[in-house]
Amino acid sequence: MKKSYIVDSTCNDMRIDRWIRLKIGKIPQGLIEKYLRSGKIKLNKKKIKSSQKIRTKDNIDLFNIEFKESIVQKKIKFNPSKEVIKSNEDQIIDNNDNFIVLNKSSGISVQGGTKSKKNLVDIFSKSEIFQGTKPYSVHRLDKDTSGVFIMAKNRESAQLLTSLFRLRKVHKTYLAICHGELIKDSGEWKDDLIRYDGEKKIIEKAKTLYKVLDKNSEASLVELKPITGRKHQLRKQLYALGQPIFGDIKYKVSNNTRGLNKNLMLHSYQIKFIINDVKHTYTALLPDYFRNLLKTKRLSFSGLK
Repeated sequence: MKKSYIVDSTCNDMRIDRWIRLKIGKIPQGLIEKYLRSGKIKLNKKKIKSSQKIRTKDNIDLFNIEFKESIVQKKIKFNPSKEVIKSNEDQIIDNNDNFIVLNKSSGISVQGGTKSKKNLVDIFSKSEIFQGTKPYSVHRLDKDTSGVFIMAKNRESAQLLTSLFRLRKVHKTYLAICHGELIKDSGEWKDDLIRYDGEKKIIEKAKTLYKVLDKNSEASLVELKPITGRKHQLRKQLYALGQPIFGDIKYKVSNNTRGLNKNLMLHSYQIKFIINDVKHTYTALLPDYFRNLLKTKRLSFSGLK
């Protein structure tokens, strides 16, 4: 059995393994590479590696592949109410012809998935702001992380913004409240972070610049500027120091969750980038729960210098 696909322009310059997960389903990386090695997946009739970039109008062929339901799962479609749409529209920081910038709330995924239902793409697809077009997600922000998030209004802007993020020309600043007192007031963290794709172990280099804004024996308020963009990078690096972020139920030192904050105290505070020699700077106000914990832990914040 053979299935053939033609790459559309939205997937230009995308890795083949990412395209497979996006278009075919949630397949373990190890299985994708096995199919590529065996020739069950070919690009323009040739065997390729998982890191191969694809181009618009490329031909992708799949031969005799049967995906089990446990491997490939359909995304859950979310149908937002008018109240949900309005509440998210109220979080918009900027709305121009090419993209919107909003202060994303904690607990909302960027895109729908096999586990996530409530998500920004489905919400804004029903918004009048995107009438006649559709929202394009151009970067990542964890479900439980709040703060600055950008969605493009057209394919051209989506490709441009995505490339800026990929080339690390977007400067991101996060704020986090972590347990305990960080010893050094500033510096950089360089770590080898481990993640798993199926049974495959993957080691990724991660680098973050940090600056402690306030601290005491109970907690530290820290400014974080990730240079790389690894999954859960900031959360993993603080966890590795033995000082996890408040509210992080995945990366925590103790299994005792009593008194653990309901919300993750990690906020995408500011984003900066340049388009056509025009500087764009967007700042997202801190959520009330973040400010309340600052007060409880006797930490002060008056903005970035």
